[in-house]
Amino acid sequence: MATRRKFGKRLVRLVLPVLAILLAIIAVALGSIVYGISRPPQRSYLVTPATFASISRNAVALKVTDETWRNRDGTGARGWLLRGSEGAPAVILLHKYGGNRSFVLNLGMKINEASGCTVLWPDLRGHGLNPPVKWSSLGGREGDDLLAAVDFLRTLKNSDRRIVGDRIGVYGVEVGAYAALRAAAIDPSIQVLALDSVPGSQNDLIDAAVRNQIGVKTNIAVVPARFAARLYLFRSYDNKSSCELAKGLGSRQVMLLAGADISYLQESTKALARCFPNSENLETRTDLPLTGYSLPSATGEQGENYDRPVIDFFLKNLH
Repeated sequence: MATRRKFGKRLVRLVLPVLAILLAIIAVALGSIVYGISRPPQRSYLVTPATFASISRNAVALKVTDETWRNRDGTGARGWLLRGSEGAPAVILLHKYGGNRSFVLNLGMKINEASGCTVLWPDLRGHGLNPPVKWSSLGGREGDDLLAAVDFLRTLKNSDRRIVGDRIGVYGVEVGAYAALRAAAIDPSIQVLALDSVPGSQNDLIDAAVRNQIGVKTNIAVVPARFAARLYLFRSYDNKSSCELAKGLGSRQVMLLAGADISYLQESTKALARCFPNSENLETRTDLPLTGYSLPSATGEQGENYDRPVIDFFLKNLH
């Protein structure tokens, strides 16, 4: 009996250090993954308003200004602004995770030209070159950041008169669409929403980012990384489902867009269509050959075929 106890103690002494090392390796690996997904690649802008003006010969693009404001948590925010007709509504365009404001510049220019609306292109936190906030919350704080962008638009004045009217429209892709849902559930002035490739929840965004980061689809790796992301994001983690948010939008005008280019987002967007309380205020285009997720790589004709219904949707419902 004494011999067995001694053997057991020796075994424990041998195994515990190995387990401790393995746990340390796993913790470091998970920390590296979470750190990586919270800091998306800082891509150069595909086009700036100045280059857009020279390429398209559109002088209006030269009126686009660089603006900064404060998010509701006190951090900095920035974006391009194109002022529209006095008293007209405004449209805010939000890009996908890993993109930046240049991904939606062309669509915003077209919306301004067709409607006279003021247009704002923010960089989501953690995105763009040298962002003022170095990390992305993958949907947890971006809704509040959108509310801060709306606050900023309300400060714009021409003499003593506000430039932007009472109605706000938002176009969002993926994490931008999720942020739009979160903000619209709080601010009733966000009346018109064009949502492309909407994730089912913040977890969906985290899982997709993890899979892309490690190149593995198995849940054996994704589930622990998701748990680690929750711990890392802490107060910025708030896994409200898109369906729950949609149920509280009442009579808002909504367009849902999706396509097979990102199949899991197509399925979540189709499922979301059943969550809105007023189907008569909902327009769906969920079998598109091309979505806003892949729009930056589209040809001119493909881009026009995508942009036109979105522009018409805002023209019909925002004014």
